[in-house]
Amino acid sequence: MNKVKFFSVAFLVLGGSVFAQDIESAKKAIDAEQYEKAKSILKSVIKANPENGKATFLLGNVYLKQTYQDSAKTTFQNALTKKEGGVLNYIGLGQIDLDNGNKQAAQFNFDQASAGMKKKDIEQFIYIGKAYTNSVNPDYKKAIEVLNKAKTINMNDAQTLLALGDAHYGDKNQNEAYAAYSNAADANKDLLRAKMQLGVLLKGARAFNEAKTAIDNLLATNPSYGPAYRELAEIYFGWALQQNDKAKFKEYTDKSLSYYEKYMSLTDYSLASRMRHADFLIVAKDYKALETEANEMAKLDKVNPRIMRYLGYSAYENGNTDAAINALTQYTSNASNKIIGRDYLYLGMAQLKKAIPATAEGVKPVIDEALYAQAIENFKKAVELDKPMANDLNEIGKQYFERKLYKYAAGVYEVAVSNPNSKNYLYDNFFLGYSLYFNNVADDVKTVDVVQLQKADKAFAVVIEKSPTTQDAHIYRARVNELLTDAAAKTQMAVSYEEFTKVVTTKGAATVESNKGKMVEAYNALARFYGKTDKVKATDFVTKALALDPTDADALNLKNTLK
Repeated sequence: MNKVKFFSVAFLVLGGSVFAQDIESAKKAIDAEQYEKAKSILKSVIKANPENGKATFLLGNVYLKQTYQDSAKTTFQNALTKKEGGVLNYIGLGQIDLDNGNKQAAQFNFDQASAGMKKKDIEQFIYIGKAYTNSVNPDYKKAIEVLNKAKTINMNDAQTLLALGDAHYGDKNQNEAYAAYSNAADANKDLLRAKMQLGVLLKGARAFNEAKTAIDNLLATNPSYGPAYRELAEIYFGWALQQNDKAKFKEYTDKSLSYYEKYMSLTDYSLASRMRHADFLIVAKDYKALETEANEMAKLDKVNPRIMRYLGYSAYENGNTDAAINALTQYTSNASNKIIGRDYLYLGMAQLKKAIPATAEGVKPVIDEALYAQAIENFKKAVELDKPMANDLNEIGKQYFERKLYKYAAGVYEVAVSNPNSKNYLYDNFFLGYSLYFNNVADDVKTVDVVQLQKADKAFAVVIEKSPTTQDAHIYRARVNELLTDAAAKTQMAVSYEEFTKVVTTKGAATVESNKGKMVEAYNALARFYGKTDKVKATDFVTKALALDPTDADALNLKNTLK
């Protein structure tokens, strides 16, 4: 009987040791972003020992990394009462609460997880800190607060220091992040992630050569560490953007893409790694490769909605507007999807391209007004969700302005100027005013659109306020107001024409000469404006016009009228 007891205890100890080794193997696979491998290991552990709540918690975390929130939630909920580490699953539920914007529920779950901690326990603090950092709605300061509790208990724990580095990095405190990562690497020489993050910090500081050296040194010791190749890819892409030499740009971009392929080969080509690859291809603007990747992902998971994003982007860029509209309409129509501003931007671009088809030069397109209106609404949604999307509208508006489709260019520019912090804000206001003015002086216009002209006046006023020496803003504001009939508009017309002449004159004789026609126009308009109220002033303006062009018929007629 004693022998039976001995062998039973020995088996349990051996079994626990095997499970612990499997858990460590799963952790290494997760760190290496080999999520399918990690899931396979963890599921085997759970099958062999259904009471292993820690394995279940790690499995749920893998689902979260893969953005399968429903699977993660079910996994965590079913493991709360497991004997071995079941309480850790409250932390997983807490992160889901954070993801969904419910801080109060998250705090309750974190409290549940930490309620029974012993004095020297730190694991719950580490995972709670990571939850605050890794959530889609991160709270880095709260993460630092919790992780410092673990550090107080054990100041040399490598995982605590690594998690602190991530939290400080997220909080944009580079010095603290560097110290934490360095200390983590010193505490555990085999902690590759900490060493890699030191290179990531250098990449963020645009010290690309130093960042590459740091990653190369890491790979010299472990050439199969996949995430390091992803970082090399992103380093080379950032480096490429700094190149003025087109040949160098291509060389670095090609290296970047090859390193990403290497990363993919080492991370089991799972859907999660493919999606990260697809995100990178969008940044790198390799849309042919993106379309190929999107179709491969669709084979793995035909119902994953995010694939519709990649199919939509690549279809648009590769000239298939119908497929782009179909994919992105499907994606954005489901409110449960994590829609970003660029999704609406691409949908709008596809709709706009279909609404106003390309034609031969001089041939007017047949325009689908309803589809055009949908495109503009989607541009508005894009900017509402993500203000910098306004920057992208500049080139779009320019395409239609150059085709002399002024009404449609104006619609795009009007959305662009809704973000006053856009880098193209002044340019977009100028071309908004420009487009609205030209739309009202076209040959087929019988009656001007007062509302459009008032918008044009406002747009030129913005340009003048920010850049008062932009001479054409003054003259076009004058021309806009000349088309209006109310007294206030006529007064503004005179003010703008006079400001135009002052700005041009101040810039010197060469500028006056190159703008002679516009100067004569301004002086004649001012002479007409003052002709009935101040003949002396009016005559002075006519004299200035004739000094520039003695043969100008309009000025000569005005001179005779004012006698």
